[in-house]
Amino acid sequence: MGWKGTVRSIGAAVRTAERESKRRQRELEKRRKEYERMQELEQAAYEVEVFENHIDIIQSLHKECSTPIKWKEFLIKEQPIKPEKLDTYEHNARQKADNYKPSFIDRLFKREEKIRQKLKANIESAFNKDTLEHNENISKWEQELKEWEKITALAKSLLNGDRKAKLEVIEDMAPFSEISNLGSSFVVSIGDSGMVEATIHIHGKEIIPNEIKGLLQSGKLSVKKMPQGKFNELYQDYVCSSALRVANELFSILTDDLVIVTAVDELLNTKTGHLEELPILSACISRSTLESLNLEAIDPSDSMINFVHNMSFKNTKGFEPVSRVKHEIFAYASKQ
Repeated sequence: MGWKGTVRSIGAAVRTAERESKRRQRELEKRRKEYERMQELEQAAYEVEVFENHIDIIQSLHKECSTPIKWKEFLIKEQPIKPEKLDTYEHNARQKADNYKPSFIDRLFKREEKIRQKLKANIESAFNKDTLEHNENISKWEQELKEWEKITALAKSLLNGDRKAKLEVIEDMAPFSEISNLGSSFVVSIGDSGMVEATIHIHGKEIIPNEIKGLLQSGKLSVKKMPQGKFNELYQDYVCSSALRVANELFSILTDDLVIVTAVDELLNTKTGHLEELPILSACISRSTLESLNLEAIDPSDSMINFVHNMSFKNTKGFEPVSRVKHEIFAYASKQ
């Protein structure tokens, strides 16, 4: 087990109980293999389930997160003890040799000397077995010691706000896998102040469906164009839910108290007439405030009021470009 495995086992950096939408998604993926064999009405019901599940997922990304790694616990974890060489096998072999008393049969068939030679050979074999086992224990200890030294040093660096350590943990732990599966991509940077800034490339038009699927009274599939207002509402929830999830994932693997999360997407630049990737949400998210929220019950878009943020959104028009939140304003409060 490498240091990442050790971190995950000790820090319990595993997914918490899966939300219902994720379990449902797996079930639907299994049923996809049976799609061609379904009757028309079954196919219609299946397509609606997949649509509703996708909507549920993009609005509830913030409800799931890795369990926080308790880095301070690594500082009190004792150094692995170097194993001593034991002579268990040799001791038992010598006892057998010392306790050997030739029987009448041994004497009769003159095999006492042969047995003693065999017992002597067993002592040498047992010594080699003890040595081999000790060497294996030493190799295991050396690996554990190496991991202990790395994790302890990493924990100290993170608690001291070391920039390189933060980037190493973010890269190795890959905390944004679920959102990446939806099509978003990420860039994480750390300035001189030490504050972590994450940029999410949303690709909203690829994620938010432009059609609504439902069932008619007959059970047949109904497909309608999604109203622009509904599309924008889902888009906003997806952006805000993603931002909360990214912040929470960063808090789960780092020791920082503040992070800046900025979501960017393609918008029309009215000055140039071209589509450009521009910020549509930028928020400085506080660990303590995020922990105080009931993530199961919040509306992700409404929850942004709890944080210093820039977002310009209208239900009829959608997002407009905003400026990024400046880290200099908050740097003093982040862990250096």
